[in-house]
Amino acid sequence: MEAVEFIPKLVGAGLVVIGAGIGIGRIGGSAMEAIARQPEATNKIQTAMLIAAALIEGIGFAALFAV
Repeated sequence: MEAVEFIPKLVGAGLVVIGAGIGIGRIGGSAMEAIARQPEATNKIQTAMLIAAALIEGIGFAALFAV
């Protein structure tokens, strides 16, 4: 009976990891496109990208620990 109660938590944790991965991937792709369009803004774009990725990763870790 305990294994059946644990399955929704595992599914939820998997969804959190997938969602965080998709979010970070989209940020990275968008940042690369922006850098290709405006190479002179590379430092600002990279800084914003890293901050956003760190926030998404932090939310992902928090959600995993809550499960």
